[in-house]
Amino acid sequence: MLFKRSYIFFLLLFSSVIFSNKDNSTLLIYGDSISAGYGMSANEQWSVILQNKINAESLKIKVVNASVSGETTSGGLVRINQVINLTKPDYLLLELGGNDALRGYPPKKISSNLSEMIKIAQLSNIKVFLMQIKIPPNYGSRYQEAFESIYKKISDETNVRLIPFMLEEVALNKDLMLPDGIHPKASAQPLIADFIYLQLKPLLIH
Repeated sequence: MLFKRSYIFFLLLFSSVIFSNKDNSTLLIYGDSISAGYGMSANEQWSVILQNKINAESLKIKVVNASVSGETTSGGLVRINQVINLTKPDYLLLELGGNDALRGYPPKKISSNLSEMIKIAQLSNIKVFLMQIKIPPNYGSRYQEAFESIYKKISDETNVRLIPFMLEEVALNKDLMLPDGIHPKASAQPLIADFIYLQLKPLLIH
């Protein structure tokens, strides 16, 4: 409960900053521990580095990170209306599904949750970018294929841009990953920020 209260206060604080400058567009990062900066300080997280890169080019885009470590698509679906109401984003980068897969949740349910979140965002005229999520092969080729294939299908069905998996290259380098083999180190964050920036910049600038 304390975490939830702190989280809501954090979003309210961020919202007050956003609304103080109406000229800024808002990019909402909505993900799990990969985007929440597991195991590192706030300033080391890729979302903060991304904001710095945006600022360096004087782009009028505010990055708001509402990611939560351990988040599943079910949890994301429960809180997305509140987050959207608080932050009023123009863009949404949806990076969820990894924790569902680690728990072996049914791909159909994961797909349903992701599609519903996209629908909610689109009803608020938010442009959505869906992050492809990939999992290690030790979960079995059948489950891996069933899970990873849902993202392209959702992208086609909802007409949202599919962004390549941000750890595609990072995850292959053990020097950039924590011992758990799942979370990137602080040293990987600038690489992730560069990747996200290159993917999103053409989509954020009109």
